[in-house]
Amino acid sequence: MSPAEEIKAKLDIVEVIREYLQVKAVGVNFQALCPFHREKSPSFVISPDKQIWHCFGCGKGGDVLSFVQEMEGLSFPDTLRLLAPKAGVVLRQAAAGEYSKRGRLLDCLESAARQYVNYLENDATGRRMKAYLLKRGLSENTIKDWQIGYGSEQWTAMFDYLRSQKFTEQEIFAAGLAGRSERGSVYDRFRDRIIFPIREASGTLIAFTARVNPEKADTVTGGKYINSPQTEVYDKSRVLFALDKAKKAIKERGFAIVVEGQMDAIACHQHGFTNTVASSGTALTREQLKLLKRFSNNLILSFDMDSAGQLAADRGIKEALALDMNIKIIVLPSQYKDPDECLRANPDDFKQAVINSRPMMEYYFEKVKSGKDLRKLSDKKEVARLMLAMIAKFSNKIDRDYWLQRLAENLGISEQALRESLPVVQVNRPELTATKATLTPTAPVLGLTREERLSEILLALLLKAPDFITYSVSHLEPDDLSGESLIAFYKNLIIYYNKFAVLDYDSFRLYLQEQADGSAEIIDRLALLGEKDYYQHDANQLKAEITKVLLELKRFSLKRQIKSFQDRISAAEAAGESEGMTMLMEEIKNLTEQLNSLHSL
Repeated sequence: MSPAEEIKAKLDIVEVIREYLQVKAVGVNFQALCPFHREKSPSFVISPDKQIWHCFGCGKGGDVLSFVQEMEGLSFPDTLRLLAPKAGVVLRQAAAGEYSKRGRLLDCLESAARQYVNYLENDATGRRMKAYLLKRGLSENTIKDWQIGYGSEQWTAMFDYLRSQKFTEQEIFAAGLAGRSERGSVYDRFRDRIIFPIREASGTLIAFTARVNPEKADTVTGGKYINSPQTEVYDKSRVLFALDKAKKAIKERGFAIVVEGQMDAIACHQHGFTNTVASSGTALTREQLKLLKRFSNNLILSFDMDSAGQLAADRGIKEALALDMNIKIIVLPSQYKDPDECLRANPDDFKQAVINSRPMMEYYFEKVKSGKDLRKLSDKKEVARLMLAMIAKFSNKIDRDYWLQRLAENLGISEQALRESLPVVQVNRPELTATKATLTPTAPVLGLTREERLSEILLALLLKAPDFITYSVSHLEPDDLSGESLIAFYKNLIIYYNKFAVLDYDSFRLYLQEQADGSAEIIDRLALLGEKDYYQHDANQLKAEITKVLLELKRFSLKRQIKSFQDRISAAEAAGESEGMTMLMEEIKNLTEQLNSLHSL
C-alpha cells in the first residue's frame, strides 16, 4: 500500500473536514457550506461511507487528500507530510535535493524548536528563564506541552547547531531563524529570549515568537516580543496562536475566546479555558477571522484594557461584523491589565468576566458615547460618524436596521437621515470572498439538458440502490441515455453488475479506472448526488423514482429517434430519393405508437 493510500485508509474524511468547516449530518452523509465558492445553502456533501466529498455548486470534489491540498494550497507531497502524523503513518525521509522546499523549512523549524527546549533545560540562563516561567504561574506540564524554549545568548549557537544537522545556510535564513548583518556576519534571530512556537491550525510548526529576557527588559532595545519574519511557510495575518490546541474545544463549546498575547492564551488553557486563541498583539485580521469561522461563528474578545488594546479590538470587531459573526466583549475588573494577570490573581474573576461578557455593539456604543455630550451637535455628529462606520460593516440587514433605530433614538436624529448617510461609509465595504483567498472558484456544472440531468439522476439512483440495476436494464438501453460519458458509465455499470452480481463501490471505482473512458471521473459526483437528494428514501420510494426517470428518459429517446427518421425523410425528399421512404414512414409510425402508449413500465 502506498503512503497516500495508507493515510486515506487511516483517516476519517468527516473528522478531517470538521477541522476546516462546520458540517451537519444529513441522513448517512454530511453537508456544509462550500469553502471554494460563495453560497447560502449547503451544496458541499461528504460521504463517510465512501470517504469522498463533492460540491454540487462549483463542481469540485475528491478525497481527503484533495480536500486538504485545496484548502491549504499545498503540493501533493506536502499534503502527505501534513496528514501523515494525524494518520500515524511514517513517511520515508527524502534526501535534501528530493524533498520539497517547504518540507525542508518545516524540518528546520522543528529541529530548532527541540534545541530551544534543550537550551531552556540545560543552559544556565535558560534554567533561570524556566524559573521565571514557573514563577509566572506556568506549570512544568504546561511548559513541556507548549514546547516553550530559550534562545541562547551566543550569537550563532542555533545557526551552528542547525548546520550540524545538515541544514544549509539558505534554508536556515529562509526559515527566519538567522540573519546577516550589514558587515556580512551571521547572527541568530532569537538570542537570549524565551521562545514560543507558533503552529498553524493543523499543528504544523511554522514560526516562533520570542519574549525578551526579563532580566534585561529595561536595557534591550526593540520590542518586548519579536516574531519570525514573513517566510514561505509563515504569514502572520493568517495564523492564530494556539488554534491547533483550541479548535476542538471551540467546536464543543460553541465559541472562541480571543486574547491578545501568547502568555494570556497559555494561562487561559492552563486554567481550563481551552477554547482560547491569541491574536499575537495585533488587531484581528480578516483572514484570521475566516479561520475561526471554520470552527464557530461566536467570538468573545478579551484584549488588554489600554488604549492600544481598545483600538485593536475596534479594528477586529469591524472585520468580524463584515463576516456576520456574533461577537461579545470581555470586560475585566479594573485592577487587572490582562487575562494572564487576572488568572494568576483570581481565576474566578476571569470566569465571571467570560460569563458576563457583553454584546459587542452594546460595548462599542457605550465606548463611542463615553465623554461625549449628546446635547452638542458636534458630539452627535462624531458619535453618528463612528457608529455608522460600524453599522455599515454588518452583512445582516436586521442587525443594521436595529442599530439604525437605536442610534436615531439616542441621538434624536431621524432614522432616515442616518440611513441616507450610511452609503457614504459603505463604499469601501470589502467583498466576502471564499475561505481560501488563493483559490479561484470554478463554475458550477451548467448547460446540461433535461435529458442529461435525468441520465445523471438515474445513474445516481442505481449507485444508491444497485438491486434495481436489472430492472433498469430491462426497460432502458444505454443509448437511451444522453451524454457520451453517462452512456459509457451505464454500459460499464451493466457489465460490472452482470459479472459480479453485486456492486461494491470501491471495486467498481477501480474497474472504471481500468476502462480509461472517463467514467471514473464522474462516479464520486454521481454517488453523492444520490446520497444528497434521496438519503431518506426507502426501497419502494427509490423504485418509484427510478421508474419515473426511466419513463421520462424513454420518452426522450423515442422522440429523439422519431426526429432522426424525420430528418432522414426530409433529406431524402430534398435529394429526390424515394427508395426506402415507406420503411422510414413505418418506423416513425411504430415509434409514435410506442410513445403514445408509454404510460407505465
